[in-house]
Amino acid sequence: MIPSGFIQDLLSRTDVVSVVGRHVELKKAGINYKGLCPFHGEKSPSFIVSPSRQTYHCFGCGAHGDAIRFLTEHHGMSFVEAVKDLAQEAGLVVPEEQTSPQEQALAAEKREQHNTLIDVLEKAADHYRKQLKGNQRAVAYLKGRGLTGEIAARFGLGYAPEGWRTLASVFPRYDDPMLAESGMVIVQGLEEGKSEADQKRYDRFRDRIMFPIRNVKGETIAFGGRVLDKGEPKYLNSPETPVFVKGRELYGLYECRAGLRAKGYALVTEGYMDVVALAQLGFPNAVATLGTACTADHVHKLLRFTEQVVFSFDGDAAGRRAAGRALEAALPHATDTRSFRFLFLPPEHDPDSYVREFGAEAFENFVRNAVPLSRQLLDHAAVDCDLTTAEGRARMLSQAKTLWQALPEGALKLQLLSELAIRGGLPAEELSRLWHTGGSAGPRSRERSEDEDGGFDGQAAEARPPRRYGGAERYDGAGRKGRWKRRDDDDGLPRPTGRRQPPKRPEDRVVQMLFGQPAWWHDLPADEHDLLHHLPSPHGSLIAWLERDLAEHGARPWAVIREALEADDILDETSRTLADGDADPGATPADLRRAMDTLLIRELGEQMKRLAAEAGVRREALVEYRQVESRWKDAKQRLSTSNSQE
Repeated sequence: MIPSGFIQDLLSRTDVVSVVGRHVELKKAGINYKGLCPFHGEKSPSFIVSPSRQTYHCFGCGAHGDAIRFLTEHHGMSFVEAVKDLAQEAGLVVPEEQTSPQEQALAAEKREQHNTLIDVLEKAADHYRKQLKGNQRAVAYLKGRGLTGEIAARFGLGYAPEGWRTLASVFPRYDDPMLAESGMVIVQGLEEGKSEADQKRYDRFRDRIMFPIRNVKGETIAFGGRVLDKGEPKYLNSPETPVFVKGRELYGLYECRAGLRAKGYALVTEGYMDVVALAQLGFPNAVATLGTACTADHVHKLLRFTEQVVFSFDGDAAGRRAAGRALEAALPHATDTRSFRFLFLPPEHDPDSYVREFGAEAFENFVRNAVPLSRQLLDHAAVDCDLTTAEGRARMLSQAKTLWQALPEGALKLQLLSELAIRGGLPAEELSRLWHTGGSAGPRSRERSEDEDGGFDGQAAEARPPRRYGGAERYDGAGRKGRWKRRDDDDGLPRPTGRRQPPKRPEDRVVQMLFGQPAWWHDLPADEHDLLHHLPSPHGSLIAWLERDLAEHGARPWAVIREALEADDILDETSRTLADGDADPGATPADLRRAMDTLLIRELGEQMKRLAAEAGVRREALVEYRQVESRWKDAKQRLSTSNSQE
């Protein structure tokens, strides 16, 4: 474990603008910096880096975090790797605590194993690339598929020559256990416990076009091999190893990152050749699953780079079943700001052949008209159901319930409830009660949009709904005992909830803005300090915590304060969740003033009621009432002026 105090010190010495600026072109925008978000494709910059908070935030996809988070998400580093990378730049040595020598040795052994396996696979990939150049038959095959040398080089294509032990000329020891562990060499007789003399070793890949599979960092972690002529299996993948899990990796994701931004969507196909051929034909945004169904991990990984995903399937029964599995993987991530579509190709075509026959523009139109997730859900739920009968409609609703419940809260979920109710022959309210949703299908008649209420309403004394795109989060890498929990979905990535959250209480916003910008505390007068200190728990206790931190350390960035909160075992989970300094990344001092005035109007109003009740028995109460009333009127006037200027 890395001590929390060290993380705080490291973040205090790290400039997030410098870290992000190495990978994103940033331009000054007021007190912040702005650029195109590296986590999803966009044409207009909505990615903000704040030097004062030492955090970044994207108003498009909701990605946010500190310098450590940026390295883990953008580069695929583990938490520990990111900390060590930043520590090296800052000239710090990373300490370790709460780990025994045995645990440290085990961690070092795993790192060494990872690095060794990657070295073996990179060496094999280099060997296969060289073999391709000298094999005219393999080159002719690729040219026959319409591929150029440039595209082959971009994807690192190679050729595994005929012969049982060709890798023996590449590695000094053909009996090196790492060759078997990496999946490059098959050892026959190992599982039967035969002696080394009785074991037979041979190359896994022979006489095949080789497709290196790379992780998001660009490391070769496995291979796919395709036969040149006839043979079985047509495609052969590496087995799963300590560095390769099929259900988590996507072929071509490393190579197509720029293409995802350019096209704005990811096209998920079924084969290596589809990905490479589509890149050749002007679609550099294609990826492929590795012989498995699309999983939640695949979707999770894609959403780091784009908000729009198109799944491509054959139009036959097998393709429909595969589409059903992809639907189930996508549903938990289908917020109102994302798009998932399903493309069903004619039986005689794959994406490559369709583009060659009809052209790129026709394929783009085909993609644009792909089945949206909502219709796919409705159609999938209705499979084998006769909707002309009550029994068939009931079965459809039964099949739809689990799918619908997997959706995150938002407008899409509400609309689908209504559509399912219509298809099922039930009123939406009845279906809502049947599925135990508490009547959430009904209209929210009392709720106004942020544009309508124009900010804070002094009469209602409610804060404007925050522009919130996700809560604080915990790092997933080893070495962190995080308590920061996500408040939207649970897939590891912060992003828009898609549904406007209900108005937040003014005390919530005040606490969160002060934790995000502690220096603003000194701009508040003493009587407002007192008011905040006297708020009920957890607000009052958090204010006391913040004032102590300011006295001891001065105004620290939110990224550092978050670490200190996490390390404080006295605070409970509710307090940690509330003190989210990234809850309102666009907040200004004027926003704090409005929130304080809204809070003042409410709190002073309560005091006036109490003093009015006491005036009959205590003469001083009337004097106090007038003093409080004067402050109440001042707050009302400020709030009214501020709202009119907004």
